[in-house]
Amino acid sequence: MSVTEDLADALARDVLAAVDELGDDTLIEAIAKTLSTSSTVTQEAFMTSIRVRTAEARARKLLAERLAKGKTAP
Repeated sequence: MSVTEDLADALARDVLAAVDELGDDTLIEAIAKTLSTSSTVTQEAFMTSIRVRTAEARARKLLAERLAKGKTAP
């Protein structure tokens, strides 16, 4: 990845952790807005990382649920 993508992804990880800790998903949009004022490229990379990491987390949750359900089925 490029430096921009690396930095944006690291920020996305930190923001997602903060959202979990604070329970405030408006933080994502606030950070994205701040980024867009100085670097739309970084803002786009940040939002891509947010979307990818959020989608992956949802998919893993579904997988875990299905596996748990399968283990308890007769």
